[in-house]
Amino acid sequence: MPKIKTHRGAAKRFRVTKSGKIKMSRAFKSHILTKKTSKRKRHLRKASILSKADYKRIKKVLPYM
Repeated sequence: MPKIKTHRGAAKRFRVTKSGKIKMSRAFKSHILTKKTSKRKRHLRKASILSKADYKRIKKVLPYM
């Protein structure tokens, strides 16, 4: 069996924690920030854990993480 290629775009966006959960940065933080409240922007800074619904899909594109 040949090796499975890692999806390089996904590899740059996701990190695996020590316990095996997948950590990601939040969306909607790149532009048009003037209309967003300070509280909303502050909460977007924090990384979040991937939901269980998306876990299987991301695990498929990151086979060795």
